[in-house]
Amino acid sequence: MISKRHIAALIITVMPWLAWLGGVAAAQDSERGPMGFIRLLNAVSIGAGKLDVLIDGKSLRSEGYQLGNVTGGIALKPKSYKVMFRRDGVTEGQTQVIVVADETLILIPFAEEVPASDRVAAHWEIRILRLKQHAANGRRTVSFVSVSREPDLNMEIRQSNGTWESIRVQRLGIARADIRQARGYLRVRCQDRELPAVSVAASGNFVAVLHEDEHGLLRSTNFQDYKYLSTQ
Repeated sequence: MISKRHIAALIITVMPWLAWLGGVAAAQDSERGPMGFIRLLNAVSIGAGKLDVLIDGKSLRSEGYQLGNVTGGIALKPKSYKVMFRRDGVTEGQTQVIVVADETLILIPFAEEVPASDRVAAHWEIRILRLKQHAANGRRTVSFVSVSREPDLNMEIRQSNGTWESIRVQRLGIARADIRQARGYLRVRCQDRELPAVSVAASGNFVAVLHEDEHGLLRSTNFQDYKYLSTQ
């Protein structure tokens, strides 16, 4: 028969392990809790090397991001974060974001020229366009988002009946149009120059972000987002 003294000793031995296991379970439950998301599209065409992204001071990806890279949703616990973007040759940019459970915030860093003043010479800075999602209504749409240096762009899309539909896109704004085709590729052009076509599949919102490349030429980076977008 086990004595009370042996039982007490066994309890003292086992309790730290039970506490450790409880802590592991609590941490796992915490990681499985509600999450929010941010998504990034690199449109910083000025500078050298890759774009480094830091969240609360920690680099998101050691190898950095190339121009035009688009991430999926990066899962984060709901709270406030400081997001910083750095690239050689351009002044870093940062923003404070509040991540909300089950919501996605899209960040588009881009370079903007700052004129000279009495205190500083002309230089380029990283600015950040923030996009918020809204519920879609089941239609196929294309949303043009411009961080181009041009104040406005006259975009055209070729509808399924063969006609070109004109869409005016203002800088740092969003212009949306219905897509009247069920599948295939939606042709896009600006000032008679064709840009990458938008792949049309299931119903939803297809996004074309307009920005310059390293040579100053207009470029379009496309991705699908099942919700509508607005600037925040």
